[in-house]
Formats: sequence, C-alpha cells, structure tokens
Amino acid sequence: MKKRLQSLFGSLCDCGGCLRHRNVSYSISTSQRPGPGGILNPDRHFHCGEQNLKDSNCRTMPPHAVRLHIQDRHVVMDNGIVQVTLSKPEGIVTGIRYDGIDNLLEVLNRETNRGYWDLFWNPPGGKGIFDVISGTSFRVIVENEEQVELSFTRMWDPSLEGKYIPLNIDKRFILLRGSSGFYSYAIYEHLQEWPGFELGETRITFKLRKDKFQYMAVGDNRQRLMPLPDDRMPGRCQTLAYPEAVLLVNPKFPELKGEVDDKYQYSCNNEDNQVHGWMSFNPPVGFWQITPSNEFRTGGPLKQNLTSHVGPTTLAMFHSSHYAGNDLVPRCNLGEHWKKVFGPVFIYLNSASTGNDPLFLWEDAKIQMMAEVQSWPYSFPASADFQKSAERGNVCGRLLVQDMCMSEDHIIASGAYVGMAPPGDVGSWQRECKDYQFWTRADENGFFSIKNVRTGDYNLYAWVPGFIGDYRFEAVITINSGCNIEMGDLVYKPPRDGPTLWEIGIPDRSAAEFYVPDPDLVHVNKLFINHPDRFRQYGLWSRYVDLYPEADLVYTVGVSDYRKDWFFAQVVRRKDDGTHVGTTWQIKFKLDKVDRRNTYKLRVALASAALAELQVRVNDPNAPRPVFTTGLIGRDNSIARHGIHGLYRLYNVNIPGVRLVEGENTIFLTQPRCTSPFQGLMYDYIRLESPPSS
Repeated sequence: MKKRLQSLFGSLCDCGGCLRHRNVSYSISTSQRPGPGGILNPDRHFHCGEQNLKDSNCRTMPPHAVRLHIQDRHVVMDNGIVQVTLSKPEGIVTGIRYDGIDNLLEVLNRETNRGYWDLFWNPPGGKGIFDVISGTSFRVIVENEEQVELSFTRMWDPSLEGKYIPLNIDKRFILLRGSSGFYSYAIYEHLQEWPGFELGETRITFKLRKDKFQYMAVGDNRQRLMPLPDDRMPGRCQTLAYPEAVLLVNPKFPELKGEVDDKYQYSCNNEDNQVHGWMSFNPPVGFWQITPSNEFRTGGPLKQNLTSHVGPTTLAMFHSSHYAGNDLVPRCNLGEHWKKVFGPVFIYLNSASTGNDPLFLWEDAKIQMMAEVQSWPYSFPASADFQKSAERGNVCGRLLVQDMCMSEDHIIASGAYVGMAPPGDVGSWQRECKDYQFWTRADENGFFSIKNVRTGDYNLYAWVPGFIGDYRFEAVITINSGCNIEMGDLVYKPPRDGPTLWEIGIPDRSAAEFYVPDPDLVHVNKLFINHPDRFRQYGLWSRYVDLYPEADLVYTVGVSDYRKDWFFAQVVRRKDDGTHVGTTWQIKFKLDKVDRRNTYKLRVALASAALAELQVRVNDPNAPRPVFTTGLIGRDNSIARHGIHGLYRLYNVNIPGVRLVEGENTIFLTQPRCTSPFQGLMYDYIRLESPPSS
C-alpha cells in the first residue's frame, strides 16, 4: 500500500512556500491559521489558490473579487480560486473547478447525480420516497465583490400532495472572496394547514471523479486507498449478508482482493464527525466536507452518521435514522408549524504540488475545520432564520455527582456531556429529532460553558462517563438574545439503592470494552486489523457460534474478565439448517449472606438493541415468567452496521431477596427473538446492588 501511494503521489520536494511547495516538516502558529472559508492571513502561504499569489517581488496580491455569471440553464460562482456551477433553477451542483481540474465531480454521471441535496420521506402510513431536491425558482440574495449567496427554492402547494414532501425548501449556496471552497445551507418549513409527513433522512451528497479521488480520510487512523465503484459491480465482488457489504474478488487494485467494503465501517459519532473527504492522486487535491457545528444535527453528540464511502462519495448528513430506527424519525402533523435551518456546512478544497506528501492535505483540512468551528456561528449567511452570535445566548455552570456509596463528598463530573435540548423527559435528547441541540464537555473540574445557543425554551441535560443514567435540570430555561445564564453548581444523583455487590463493564454507553473477536479470515477490512475500532470489521456477529459452539456464555464474577469473557453482543445462534435460536447468558456469583426480607437491584444499561428482548431470570432458567422483561425493543441495527452502540437504555430490575440463596447464584439473561442474524443486544454495564438496609 505504501509503495502504491509513493507511486501515485511521487517523492517529497522541499521548495518551500505554500502547501503546493512545502517540505515535510511544518507547524502552524495561531496567527497563521486560516479564517472561515480558508481565507488566509496574507503571511500564510499554505494553499495553492489565487488568494495567495505573489508577484516577482514577493508582494502579496489581493484575491480576486467574487463574480456571478448567470446563464440560461446554469449559474456560476467564481472567486478566482474555485468556480462552482449550479443548474438553474434546480440548484444542483453540476461542476466544481479547482486547481486546473475542470470538474472535481464525476463527469460521467448525469448533471443531476453529482452534487445535490436529497431526502427520504413518507406520508403517515405510506411508503418511503427518495427525493433529490430540485428547485423551481432561483434568486440572487447577495451579490458583491466579497460574497455571492444564491437561493434555489421549491414551494409546496396542495397539488403536489403525495408527490413531494409538504415543505417549502430554500437551498442556499455561498461563495466568499478569497475562499478555498463554498458553503451550503437550507431552510425547511412546514405550514400548519399542510398534511403531515415523516422524514427519514436528509443530507447533501457529492459524487467525485473516480479517476482522481481514490484515497479517503475520515480520521487520523481511518484513512486508506479505497476500492473503485467498479469493484462493487457484478463479476468483481460478492454481495454479503446485506447489499451495502461486498467481498472484493476481482478489484482493479489487486492488493484489495479479499477485503470487505461496507460504507457503515466508516460511520462516525456526531461529536467526531467534523471533517472527512477524499484526496486526488494526480494532481494532489483534497475535497473535504466540514461541519462546524452539531446544533442542526439530530440525536445528540453520540448519534452516528455516515461520512464518506466508495463512490467516491462524500456526505453532509443532517438527519438520519441510522443506529436509532423509528425512534429518530421526525413526524410533522397536520396543524403543526415547523421550521429548521440545516447548516451551513463548508466544502473545502486544498492542493499540493506533485511530489509532496499527500497527508498534508488531511492535516491542513483539520486545521481548516478548527478555523470553521471557531468562527461559528457565521456572520455572513443572509437568511434571518440563521441566528448570528449577537442574537444567541450562553449558559455556564458546574456539574457534580452525588453517590454516597462511592464518596461522602460530591464527585466532580469531569468530562461530563452537558447540553441544551428541547424540553422533554430525562434522556429524551437522544431521541429528539426536530429542533436544535447544543452540547459541550465539562472540564476536569466539572465546569461547563455552552455558547451561542439559539433563542427558545430548553432543558439542560447531562450524562457523566463512569455513572449510569441521565441528568435533567427540572426547570425550563429560556434563552433570549444576548443572555448569559449562570447555573451555579448542579448535582446529579445517579440511580443507586445500595452498595455494589458486583459489576460488569464500564458505564460509558458503549460495548467497546467487551471482547471483540477477530473477523473471519475471509471477511477482513485490513484498515481495522489491530485498530482501536476493531468492532468495525464485518460479520463479527457470526463469530459467537465459533467461540461458543455448544453452550452459551457463562460469566463468573470474581473469576471471569469482561474484556476477554463477555462477548460484545448477545446475538442469536445459527443452527446447521440455517435457522436461528435465541441465547441465554449466565452470570454466576456468590453471596455470603442474603437479606430475604428486602429487594436487591439489578441495573442493566444497554448500549444497543435490535428487534430484541431482554428477559431476566434468577436461579431458575426454566421459570415460566421472568423476573423482568423489556418486551420487544430497538431498531438501531448496530450489530450489522458495526456501530458498537445505538440508543442507550437503562433498566432497573427488582430482585426479591427470597429468590437468592446463600452461596452460588445465577442470573440468566435471555434474548429469545431469533428471526434474523442481526437481532440482539449490546450491554453497556451491569451492576447488582444490595438492599439499602444492608
């Protein structure tokens, strides 16, 4: 792989100057960092764009003014660095010209299949409809030498019922002077008198040239030479258990033969999904999707979304039900007014000279991502629906934890997730999917500051790694323009009845600490060999029966190690005839004394559930009625999609003391649902507490 990259990119040069002519070592000081849009300090010569040109006497030349060219069927935004062509009035990105490449988008595709906003929706009770959002009206919102902002709208009326989602949609595109890229955002609005709908997904999709963009980067340790889209065609691949996953049997790059390609292997939590994209081999050019804020994404910081994948495709995901299911499908009803701004996101372009280290493109994209984050909320979008900084408010405080079984003093909630989300029940933020959320992490002393919150009513929510459950501040908090609300010290009391008798796992809303097996040798993605995210390998659910061929998992407290002896997912067992059966896991533990008059508490935190059920029995696996059952829960599909977590669920199970005995006891955890190989549970953490009086 290294030799292929060297042959594709060439050797390094040490000409100095901008990124096109930079040597291997570099560092960026604060004063050198770019502003929003890749607009650079005149002394920072890092990108190859005309914003950085110098004359023969090394004097910085001013960047070109932004120009707008309106044609019969297209409109072109041009600032001398990047040229963006959109269809008129549809608002489909048909061309992106940059660094001598006439079009970064796939020229073999139809114009409508290059760069577009899309959504997946259905009327209540109806079938799903995929829709590439095509505008019917075009307007110039801003046009001057510093900025162009264009609007492509599709207005809804009753004659469109059943054909288009009942929304007014206003897609915006912005190009700034000196910017090495462009922005896009959209305003969706549903009027009260319109029929209802369900929205499964909405996003921006860019399909790049497959002859150039072949190296993908999603993170520092998640980047690689990717298969070509041709490799997923019949004759070159074998479809696996679901169509998104294929085994490469005859790829055009021979070194990829025998690997699995699956777009879900590159999914990412919202909190980490800030920059991803592709690098061209010849010439070295980067195409990056930067999301500077999660406020318009749904489901909170742990919600997982797709990023980039074979195509070469790059996605700006605003909303999806991936890793959540129907719980995260927004529903708008007749009589309900709803409006939301999605974005802006930034499409950032950079380049290097042939022979330069291509990884500089990724490093530079990360620097640009930080500049965009620091510039949020942007000051330049023209829509009044996008609130600027002065229109927003701020909230700060400190979060502490009170758990008397761990400490008589308050415990600092170091690293706690603290957020503002629409009013709801405790933990409702992870299923919230219609409005805005604002999250931060508390520092090592538990202090938090949530800045630039849009005006409106919110609850303050939190959860603390290392503790189960969710915190919610009871009172509704109203954010007004310019407000600075000091919350003071807030105290979270996590669920607790009595001292811990034993525990399994780490309460962090993930199953990653449990045993994740090696993949089947014929279903490997080499990127994830010896990788921290080893759970992203395809087909790990099938390894359970290999490791437990005759009987299900038995875990002995005090003897077993959850890192080695607790399989990461309680999946079904495949029989020789191809059918499946449910599984029952056992937790064995000893009690020297039993308080038979009182109740013990079993805390079961689930990291994921996929069309599953958890039944709890104590000391009798054949009891006709379990002590507890969840009933059918979950549609997050995290087992199949390598997610290691979906929606978090906490169950507090009462175990009467009369069901326990002095000496050895066994808790039986049964997952009986078994019509699919992907059904099952992922555990986050399990704890047994003694009664309070004990």
